[in-house]
Amino acid sequence: MPSFIAIAEAISWCVDAAGVALITLGLLYALVRFVVVAAPPDDRYRRFRREVGRGILLGLEFLVAADIIRTVAVAPTLENVLVLGVIVLIRTFLSMAVQVEIEGRWPWQRAAAQ
Repeated sequence: MPSFIAIAEAISWCVDAAGVALITLGLLYALVRFVVVAAPPDDRYRRFRREVGRGILLGLEFLVAADIIRTVAVAPTLENVLVLGVIVLIRTFLSMAVQVEIEGRWPWQRAAAQ
């Protein structure tokens, strides 16, 4: 019978793989829509960037979740928790940057813009 750590590690690797797959599938989906859907060039490009960004955002969320599972369940040392904190900060910054690129405003400006 596998141990809890082995199960948690396997789950974290599956969530990691799902994150990479989501980014890849998001890119492919956006590329197919860019080529197939007829629209003015500016609209096509904006829609392509928005769809790629959404795929990246979703994939990053899965990758962060996998890192949290791996750090908390598999190897909860102080060094690993600090590394996790840095990784989460970097990925959070990337997520915010992608969201600004997609929507053209900061996440906290959403309520004022609507």
